[in-house]
Amino acid sequence: MFDCCKVVSAQALLDEDIDDYKHKQGKMPTEFISLACIVTLSGTGAEQNNGGVITNEETHVKGPFFGALLMWAALDPTLTLAVPAAQFMSGAYDSLSHCMETYFGRPRTRNVSDDINLAVQRNIIRNMRVIAETKGDEAQAARNLEARGELVYDSAMGENGVLKVGKVGDFQCHMIQHQYGAYTHTNHGMGLAVIHPALYRHLAPEAPEQFALWAREVWGVNEADDLAAAMAGIDALETFTREMGLPTTFAELGGDASDETLRAVADTAVLTLGCAKKLERDEIFRIPTECR
Repeated sequence: MFDCCKVVSAQALLDEDIDDYKHKQGKMPTEFISLACIVTLSGTGAEQNNGGVITNEETHVKGPFFGALLMWAALDPTLTLAVPAAQFMSGAYDSLSHCMETYFGRPRTRNVSDDINLAVQRNIIRNMRVIAETKGDEAQAARNLEARGELVYDSAMGENGVLKVGKVGDFQCHMIQHQYGAYTHTNHGMGLAVIHPALYRHLAPEAPEQFALWAREVWGVNEADDLAAAMAGIDALETFTREMGLPTTFAELGGDASDETLRAVADTAVLTLGCAKKLERDEIFRIPTECR
């Protein structure tokens, strides 16, 4: 919804279609109507920037747009209580995904941005577990709300620029999910939950030290060999996904996983510069087939 509002803030002062203006002419809007945000579902960190992602239903392209920077944003965790539990957890997973996608970019050597990032990831995981443990328990309402507040802050941290200082992000999982979502209209965070482990099993051999550090720091993996540690961390991520009641396959998600759809996704997904491996279209196709 908020991404749509960002686009409207720009379209309102344009005399031509913003999709053509941005993606065919390569122009950026410079004038906007004022915009503010009351966050009711954390996860995307959309209130922290002026970017949005919108699907063109005719072309099946889910791509970026830019609108107004906010005059103000209100982040109140009590407002998230009205959101269905599955949707809230999906949003929280999106926050985790933003952090992972930033961490697994370049540089791949240890740095202060990544150290902060790993701490935020641990915080997200801990507080998602609190939400899962206290769901529906009135005696634990205060603890549940405190965890929600942490996750609202985590969402902001994922997209306010702090974790991205000195980094070229990966975001290849987002690019695959964007196109999968454009073709199947499935939930964004849940789609990321399905795709991340399969993608990372393809990437980890290309950056074993980076993945091993993540596995040890975030998941507590105790493996001396870097690649073994990396793979154990990916397994831990997948186990956590199930623990949170999120899907780990397209069948569980309820999305189309036919060869035709996954081929279209592979052929149209943006290939990112920060990815640990230079992926070819055929490998992009194989990754979601492993998620069926």
